[in-house]
Amino acid sequence: MKPIINLNSISDINKFVQQGAVNHPLIAIIDFSKVDEYVEEGTRICCDFYSIMFKNYCINGLKYGRQNYDFQEGSLICIAPKQVLTMDTEIEKRDDMMGWGLFFHPDLVRNTSLGTKIKEYSFFSYETSEALHLSEKEKQILYDCVIKIQNELLENIDSHSQNLIVSNLEVLLNYCSRYYGRQFITRKSTNKDIVTKIESLLKEYFDSKIENKTGLPTVKYLAEEVHLSPNYLTDLLKKETGMNAQDHIHYFLIEEAKNILLSTNNSVGEIAYNLGFEYPQYFSKLFKLKTGHTPKEYRNLN
Repeated sequence: MKPIINLNSISDINKFVQQGAVNHPLIAIIDFSKVDEYVEEGTRICCDFYSIMFKNYCINGLKYGRQNYDFQEGSLICIAPKQVLTMDTEIEKRDDMMGWGLFFHPDLVRNTSLGTKIKEYSFFSYETSEALHLSEKEKQILYDCVIKIQNELLENIDSHSQNLIVSNLEVLLNYCSRYYGRQFITRKSTNKDIVTKIESLLKEYFDSKIENKTGLPTVKYLAEEVHLSPNYLTDLLKKETGMNAQDHIHYFLIEEAKNILLSTNNSVGEIAYNLGFEYPQYFSKLFKLKTGHTPKEYRNLN
């Protein structure tokens, strides 16, 4: 296995693609049509900064984490810092290769309003088969945002530079959020299948009585079963049902708890353990939060 290439600074990405000096130490925009992009098979790259990349050509064999990434023609990917990308096949130069990459260090937005909300852009943690596929209009809107940032980077730095760069970057990210929301809608039939699968998984999990051996089901477990990232699954379920992945787990958990409370004489502690809780008080607290009653009160009322 090849060693990981660590790109720690914005200047490192410029050196990696042989684009010369940077205009700003914390953000860079790269024109992929000017990059002699040959990447050897098995290359692994890890960056200390956020990456947003659009390309007009397919990349087959790109892995993000352990899964293949759906980086098709005309698609966008957004990658958080410290994630590892692996090239399973070689990427070679094409005559019509074009696209852009925007890379920014977390320090760029630290102590700004964008810095306080950057983690809300959950698409930076989508992992598998979930590149954002853009329409021609969407491509142009994002590109216009990139050009505004690029123009600002070419200006002499003054007291307004930071605010203008960050505000335009936030507009770009907000458009990405809108377009991901649109993609959830256009994939509605597929999403409904995933919702059904999640509900079946949770039903089977509690019906099999394995929770006290393996602990409570987790969002990560559900995501792996449907081959999605935890963040993407959470956003998909929220869009389709109004409840996120953790809410779905809690719903099935509480329904199972109600059945046990009314059909057995088991103590609350025994029920909590059998459901996979290490501490009964956490079960009681969650049950009251979801139902308005403690487990004992619920049993007595029914």
